[in-house]
Amino acid sequence: MNSLLFTGSNGFLGKNVIVQLSNMGYDIITLSRDNACINCDLSHAIPSIDRIFDVVIHAAGKAHEVPKTDYENEQFFKVNFHGTKNLCAALEKSGIPKSFIFISSVAVYGLDSGENISENYPLNGSTPYALSKIKAEKYLSDWCIKHNVILSIVRPSLIVGRNPPGNLGAMIKGIKCGRYLSIAGGKSRKSMLMVEDIANLIPLLAVNGGVFNICDSQNYTVRDIEKSIARQLGKFPPFSIPLRLGILSAMVGDVVGNNSPFNTEKLNKITKTLTFSNKKAVMNLGWVPLNVLDNFRI
Repeated sequence: MNSLLFTGSNGFLGKNVIVQLSNMGYDIITLSRDNACINCDLSHAIPSIDRIFDVVIHAAGKAHEVPKTDYENEQFFKVNFHGTKNLCAALEKSGIPKSFIFISSVAVYGLDSGENISENYPLNGSTPYALSKIKAEKYLSDWCIKHNVILSIVRPSLIVGRNPPGNLGAMIKGIKCGRYLSIAGGKSRKSMLMVEDIANLIPLLAVNGGVFNICDSQNYTVRDIEKSIARQLGKFPPFSIPLRLGILSAMVGDVVGNNSPFNTEKLNKITKTLTFSNKKAVMNLGWVPLNVLDNFRI
């Protein structure tokens, strides 16, 4: 399997793994809204594809935003669900691939806390992001059965790599500027994944298929990550405030509303342990994940 279509090639994941996949021998065609081999906004159009691929990696999607209006809510479904349907419609015209790899998310479980969560946990996600990913997963499951395609659904935990988006990117920026405060000693544990590991998994997923949580096996604390970032920036580890002060700050943010950079939701993400089991991927695929603290470079 050498020919590969990669959607969302200009995103964080694409920028970090496409060169690695190319070095592994894949002939890659990229698809994105712009600056790609195939330029198309999947949320609004069916792309024009003129060849059959061995592998399709569908990483195009909308994330890392908190919707504030009904319109913004709907955008998650247009991009993550309808975009998936438009991609499949294009593949039906150009030729069905042998393998389809969908980049989903652990958000589909709808959890703020928990330990060693496996793939058997119910899909209770209720945010527009989670619901749109769940709908896309279900659609692809039916589509791949119908067309006899090997389907892999991967649910990454927090993805770590150079110039990350989302909360990790905000943490790096805050520590760099001296405007980040640790809360309650950063004792909560989080599952994380080196972005390079997604490229390492592709050959295994392409021939096996399945639904997998993917993360490092160590489940480091938030404080471990704070210290790693500070060390790389030549800074002292951020000062830690008591949990009660964090709660008060979050309550103020709740009152302020959407304009506040900190609220109860973000407090929970920082202070509650949430870890996932990678046992299925390790056992079924023979995958050995990279150690995050040994490999994380900002």
